[in-house]
Amino acid sequence: MKNSVNKRRNVIKAGLASFAAWFGLTRTPARAASVNSGKRVVGDINMQDDVPLFSGAVAHGNLLFIAGKGAHFEGDITSHTDHVLNEIEKELKKNGSSMDKVLKVNVYLADLNDYQAMNKVYRGRFGNNPPVRTTVATYGGVPGDSLVEIDCIAALD
Repeated sequence: MKNSVNKRRNVIKAGLASFAAWFGLTRTPARAASVNSGKRVVGDINMQDDVPLFSGAVAHGNLLFIAGKGAHFEGDITSHTDHVLNEIEKELKKNGSSMDKVLKVNVYLADLNDYQAMNKVYRGRFGNNPPVRTTVATYGGVPGDSLVEIDCIAALD
């Protein structure tokens, strides 16, 4: 009896594993290694206490991931948004992409009341086919006292 229960369990496990592999729900060690092999840091590495904290930009395959940019000076939401978008654009160009190749944007606002003013500056900056976007208000503010922080994912040539 015990042997037949174990046999059924093994058949079920094998069936589930096959199903997961068929639909790409598992990652074999060889596949995991190949996924990481294409990653290359293309921006500055932010150091804290002499230990790498995060990369400013990373390319993987034909995608470019830009870390969040903020505006760390006195100003209002319009000047901060304009500055951050200019910094994003510089990083994109430096790494072989552009604003019209941005696929995804995350916007973090220190105050949700700045949403409309941020949108006035943001509108049109990514061309006629804007990327998908998520906008959230942060609890406790944006690091470095910026009124806005923006990160993005873009296509490379």
